[in-house]
Amino acid sequence: MSARIAIGALMATTLLAGCGDSDVREVRDWMEQVKRDTRPAVKPLPEPKDFLPYAYGAKDAVDPFEPSKLLGELARAAATSNNPNQPDLQRPRELLETFPLDTMQMVGMMEKGGTRYALLQVERSLHQVKAGQRIGQNFGVVTHVSEDAVDIREVVQDAAGEWTQRVTKLELQTKENRK
Repeated sequence: MSARIAIGALMATTLLAGCGDSDVREVRDWMEQVKRDTRPAVKPLPEPKDFLPYAYGAKDAVDPFEPSKLLGELARAAATSNNPNQPDLQRPRELLETFPLDTMQMVGMMEKGGTRYALLQVERSLHQVKAGQRIGQNFGVVTHVSEDAVDIREVVQDAAGEWTQRVTKLELQTKENRK
């Protein structure tokens, strides 16, 4: 048993001797020598170029990003289309078609002669609307009036100029959701 202890102590001593500082000092000296001898070569930055301002002289020319040009082109393309969703663009507009839907608020509902009417507030005016009536700037038609909402089907143009339908609703505005 004592031989095993002696062999273990000898091995531990040998391992600790291997962890000495003999070779580390040589490596550190070599690294210091390389640091002293190495000079980084950085190319100088080029001189900045002189800025010559350019005066855009086409102030009176047609703006290529004018939205009306795009809308005009879409209208011409839509006029030649045979899309069943295309609205009648020649039809005279009703009063509530001059206001966007987001400026309207449903403030009540009433029934008169078996027909339901929604009470819509637009700015400071109150209007009655029923199913079938035109509303909003996107060729909207009231499809249904309930106690708490007005269902509207709108016809709008997508990015390709095709007419598509979308359904929206104006909900009854109560004191809780007006805030």
